Amino acid sequence: MLSRSSACRGAARSVCQKAVRPAQRRGLAAPASGSFLYQNGEAKGVKFASRDLAGPTATLALVSKAGSRYQPLPGLSEALAFYAFRNTEKRSTLRIIRESELLGSELKAFHTRENLVLEAKFLRDDLPYFVELLAEVASKSKFEHHTYNEEVLPLIHFAHQRFLADPKDMAINSAHALAFHKGLGNATASSSTIPYTQYLNPSVIEGFSKTAFAKPNVAVVANGADQAELQRWVGEFFDTLPAQPLEEMSVASEQSKYHGGEERIAHARGNAMVIAFPGSSSATGKFYKPEIAVLGSLLGGDSAIKWSPGFTILGNTKASPSTKVHTTSSMYSDAGLLYTTITGEARNVAATAQAVVDAIKKIAGGEISKEQIHKARAAAKFKELEYGQQIEAGLELTGAGLIHGSKPYQIDEVAKAIDGVSEEAIKNAAKSLLETRASVSAVGDLWVLPYAEDLGLKV
Repeated sequence: MLSRSSACRGAARSVCQKAVRPAQRRGLAAPASGSFLYQNGEAKGVKFASRDLAGPTATLALVSKAGSRYQPLPGLSEALAFYAFRNTEKRSTLRIIRESELLGSELKAFHTRENLVLEAKFLRDDLPYFVELLAEVASKSKFEHHTYNEEVLPLIHFAHQRFLADPKDMAINSAHALAFHKGLGNATASSSTIPYTQYLNPSVIEGFSKTAFAKPNVAVVANGADQAELQRWVGEFFDTLPAQPLEEMSVASEQSKYHGGEERIAHARGNAMVIAFPGSSSATGKFYKPEIAVLGSLLGGDSAIKWSPGFTILGNTKASPSTKVHTTSSMYSDAGLLYTTITGEARNVAATAQAVVDAIKKIAGGEISKEQIHKARAAAKFKELEYGQQIEAGLELTGAGLIHGSKPYQIDEVAKAIDGVSEEAIKNAAKSLLETRASVSAVGDLWVLPYAEDLGLKV
């Protein structure tokens, strides 16, 4: 175990002065692999991966299979994320804050539909300290009532109010619920205070943490760290995690099933529509379809060039310049959702929604030029490479790949897959969207916003 100065005396470096470190210290000019590919392994039953990019800083993430998809009760993932980096058996919240500030580091926790992530950014020589800290937060946090009532619950209430005020977020969550019902359909924020106030309390959250941070459900991923060094510290500190999840708090990892349907929600703050279809799993999943990424880029909506509508179909056919349109391919471990989000004045949203359906029909009919497809393929490849290159995205994608399928996210493989997408594959993907049930959510002025049937969609 690393010894620490309890008072953190002296300069910022004093927190780690007594840490046992490797004999050789890597500086900025020291050689590193320079590759965006991750090396992966396992230490004491905990999966880990790293890419040793040259630089003075490092980022470390503990990725847990504990997003809203896997919560057995509403609000658990959100509450567990808000509890992170507070009191543990060894450190108080104040001590964690002061030590992190003295080391010039950044700490944060967040949850997505599938994952809960604890993340730390720091100077790379401080890797041992932060591996120990993440292990301690995961295995020895204190779930106290006063912390829950005074700090965690108010944050959940705030997230709830922010969610209710945003028609776009409501429409996206609604579309996921229509598409997948439970699991991936679980909302990332509650639309009512009743579920989480009824089910949540510190003991329930603590029980969920023993499942969320059990060894089979976590992966440790680092950017800017030596693989051998990471393995050493993971093996030393993460042995304190539960060997198996609590059976009563576990959720069966059944394969996601797509359903489809329609929901309409009146809202006074604005108008939003989401038109969604079955998509692609992540690149590390068994149902990866690179043509879905290209199809999403072809539909598009946003322009990559200022003062220009761009090449995308929806960017050139939306009802007005003030109408915002964006097509997203959300990819999960065993499923995905391709959806177009439209926001703006109700009549323009309605007209643009029809343009979305017409665009899909046009692609399915082969009425798209080779130049447009070439641009869409290039844009999809760039977006995937740019996203995978980002530190936070790469950490979560790799961690998710390890805990869901024991395979790290490799950026080069994704680029090759997109390069291989043919014109026929894109055409067939568009046809399949029209043949299946859509998931359509309308939020706002329901007198004006159209029904799915009005757009010619099956629900």
